[in-house]
Amino acid sequence: MSDDRVPDRLDCGRSVEELSAYLEAGRQPYDRDIETCPDCLNAIESLQRVGQLSRDLVAEDAALLPAPPQSWFEGIFSAIHSELRAGRSIPITHPDPRVSITLAEGAVRALLRSVGDALDGVFIGRTEIVGDAETPGAPVQVVLTATVGWGQSIPDVSEALRVKVFEALERHTELNVTAVDVIVEDIHGYTPKDER
Repeated sequence: MSDDRVPDRLDCGRSVEELSAYLEAGRQPYDRDIETCPDCLNAIESLQRVGQLSRDLVAEDAALLPAPPQSWFEGIFSAIHSELRAGRSIPITHPDPRVSITLAEGAVRALLRSVGDALDGVFIGRTEIVGDAETPGAPVQVVLTATVGWGQSIPDVSEALRVKVFEALERHTELNVTAVDVIVEDIHGYTPKDER
């Protein structure tokens, strides 16, 4: 019988369960290997975001909406896990031709997720870079899925997200981004940050 589940180990060898336990222990005792590993730090940040999203959903939606199905959480965990892989190497130019600098696709996906999650009432689901990201100047398209807070204007939030993603990618990468597609998959209970 085949097992189609996403493997539970990062490229560095750590498991998501190990990192989850480390996070639950308050990141104590301090583990230098985890705290200096980009893969581990991306995973911990993602686990913290999912944990906060879960707490927010319980606190804000319990009285208004039915609890999300377990498959919803499993889908988010699966997407985060697959995005934590280093993925392709995205080149960065350097004036010295002997120097080769690349940016891991996983780091760019973490950037996309943090940009989206920084917008009030927005939670990013999946991120995808479509196209030949490994060839300098080749056109690529970014596809994001998101959930948006109840009562927010989906067109306004989508446009704000597009603008922020374009700005972040222009600032931190040399990708030739021709489009940012935002797919709103769901809405959730929402309290603006200034009212909490």
